[in-house]
Amino acid sequence: MTGMDARLQAIRNATRVASEDLRARALSIDADPDAMEAHLDSPVFALMREVGTPDAYRESHSASGELLKHGASCLENAVGTVELARGDAAVALACPSPALAGVIVDLLGTEKQQELFYTRLHGGRTWTFFAMTEPRHGSDATAMETRLERDGAGDWLLSGRKLYIGNGARGGIGVVFGRTGPSPLSIRAALIELPAAGWQGKRVDTIGLRGAYLSELSFDKVPVRSDMLLGQHLPATRRGMWGAIKTFNAMRVQVAGAAVGTALAMTEYVAEHHKNATGADLVLARAQAARELVFEAAARTDRDPERSYLSCVAKLGAARVAVQTARWASSALGPAGLLEHPLLEKWIRDSCGFEFMEGTGNIQRLHVSRGYQAGDASV
Repeated sequence: MTGMDARLQAIRNATRVASEDLRARALSIDADPDAMEAHLDSPVFALMREVGTPDAYRESHSASGELLKHGASCLENAVGTVELARGDAAVALACPSPALAGVIVDLLGTEKQQELFYTRLHGGRTWTFFAMTEPRHGSDATAMETRLERDGAGDWLLSGRKLYIGNGARGGIGVVFGRTGPSPLSIRAALIELPAAGWQGKRVDTIGLRGAYLSELSFDKVPVRSDMLLGQHLPATRRGMWGAIKTFNAMRVQVAGAAVGTALAMTEYVAEHHKNATGADLVLARAQAARELVFEAAARTDRDPERSYLSCVAKLGAARVAVQTARWASSALGPAGLLEHPLLEKWIRDSCGFEFMEGTGNIQRLHVSRGYQAGDASV
């Protein structure tokens, strides 16, 4: 991708302005991710919630919200994500919004389920969660242990554990994946509204991306009504895992965009405070090249959302660039630099977190290898 049309430029400019608000909140949320009340009426949070919500369920219709419409292309979302992450990726993740759960509800939910989900978010005090990853098997769905079992009365009981779930312990509504049987087609997504009997959640104390409120969840026969299973109206092959794969392919690009945005923020911050930092031009060029790769991967995902080769390449490269930039930034301002520049110190901690979002580097390498062998590299 060598240029941006007028619409992409407008999206970039609008989100660049919004990123200033995120940056102003970064250190406060990092210090205490439980103390969110002072941030929840942020106009940028309201905009992010509006953008993630279909028109029929929006609380408001702003000019910026019309520009950044729900259902935007992966490329449009990637452009916005890079700019928001230049403000602060962790604050963006702390926003009560549809987020990943909204993507799967859009793909698999009925109109009634979508209405329940989106109207629950009105007021900006309800977080959502997307619970796939497990303690023993990560996001390997073939080894998933969380179960959905019949309760004998036509409904279901959810049992199991999930780990590293964004906003899980403070969520009010979201999606949990479990299996109803042994086959891959038995993996289903359930819409869960809290509070619920048998549900427990606690925040995992992390070093970076603290605003994401990564959580451990456990379920002990949590009741799930039959009408809360997503995809009942779809063919068996288009229910749980089909929706998850499409969601991961798109969100992998957004994680890459967040990593690139953070790398750009660190590079620009060092340049502002050290005009002659060694290697600054090379570091900036590397981050800009990673951004172009992210945009190309996003455009390819728009063309074929079920193919993941280039999104894996982009995520693998972007996560590495973020860490490399962080190492350079930590040395560029001298031994006391991180004490004197707490925002930069925070971004350096955050940069390591992107490695573990939407699949680690080793998982991405496996996907890249398989995609290359399948001929996806030339498509």
